[in-house]
Amino acid sequence: MKKFTVLASAIALIAALASCSKKDTTVVTKPPVPISHPINSDTIGGFTKGTLLAGKTYTVNHTVFVKTGDTLLFQPGANIIVKNNSQFSIQGVLQVLGTQASPVKFNSFAGTPGTWRGFGCDSAQSVTIKWADVKNTGGPSAKGGTTVAVKVARQIPVDIEDSWFSNGQDDGLALYAGNLIILRNTITSSGSNDGEAINIKNGASGIVAYNVIYSQAGTGVKLETAAKVVTAETSVDVYNNTIVSSGWRRGSAEPGRAFSIGATAYGRFYNNIIVNCYHGFEVFADADVAKTKYGYNLFYASQDGLLDTTQNSNTIIKIRDNFYPTSGVGVAQATDIISKSVGDKDPKFKTYDGIPLLVNGAPNNNDFHLQSSSPAIGAGITTWAGLTGNIPTGSGPNKDLGAYPQDGTGNKH
Repeated sequence: MKKFTVLASAIALIAALASCSKKDTTVVTKPPVPISHPINSDTIGGFTKGTLLAGKTYTVNHTVFVKTGDTLLFQPGANIIVKNNSQFSIQGVLQVLGTQASPVKFNSFAGTPGTWRGFGCDSAQSVTIKWADVKNTGGPSAKGGTTVAVKVARQIPVDIEDSWFSNGQDDGLALYAGNLIILRNTITSSGSNDGEAINIKNGASGIVAYNVIYSQAGTGVKLETAAKVVTAETSVDVYNNTIVSSGWRRGSAEPGRAFSIGATAYGRFYNNIIVNCYHGFEVFADADVAKTKYGYNLFYASQDGLLDTTQNSNTIIKIRDNFYPTSGVGVAQATDIISKSVGDKDPKFKTYDGIPLLVNGAPNNNDFHLQSSSPAIGAGITTWAGLTGNIPTGSGPNKDLGAYPQDGTGNKH
């Protein structure tokens, strides 16, 4: 009996080995993942969830509401036309997932600045915006003021990458909380006479890198927490950004800056290029000055002085005197590259018209890539104390200053 059992086992083993030696020609096909709640109607508004389809044009007739637990997803190439000063009001999940070849496009029916109210994500669960082209936000709020392009007010994941925000009437990104990844965006010609490009407050943290900010009415990147800290301090790593011609339309009553740090916030600012901004780098006395670190930034002015005609000020502004304005406590660093005269330490953009003061909605006809002879090339650092670990692969600091390093890893616009 024992011999029979051993023999049977041996036969079974040989059969198994024989079957393993045969080539398996079975083709396993996976069914396509179905689109969740495809939205086929040409018009949308009211309570909405589901997927806006690739290549399809939608008209928003009235405000779109996304409830908690629901998701609104935009496929590549979706084209959104907004009427009646409407808004996307998000309490659930927002996913705008364009691609470089097929961005998602948002514009008002009128196609002029301040004619729709952007994305109100105050109480959203998460916000992801990638490869979106967002134009002409800032329409009037219920109280008559202007509105921002994207507003977040909860400590949620916020990932905004490779997108354009142009010709708004107020802030571009108002991030009043959140775990932030703000990468490779271009924010241009926004704010009628006020508004920051990236306004970060109330304990938000994360990275702001490889963004281009051009002709913002107020400040390029602003950090604040609160006069009395009751939550975590706002803390952001800000590196490899290019900020040009910002801060002028707000005028001398409250000049805009390239960077502003105040109200108990702090950050780490390296490898940035600042050109022709009303004020350059301002650390206010009420910031967390001890924790605010900075250096390896380039400051340039293409004019010795500029007549500020905004808000009836009519004063001559000497831009170089305000690289580190005396109204703040920030001081030039030994590692900075600081222009002393026209032509000195010019970052040598591929093309730049050199105009500091522009109107809201002015076109950007410049190319802020660097010429091979730029002093910004190789002048930065790639690590520093406290650098966050929450950085997507390939998006860390680059030794070339500004948004367009020579290796092509920066801004794609």
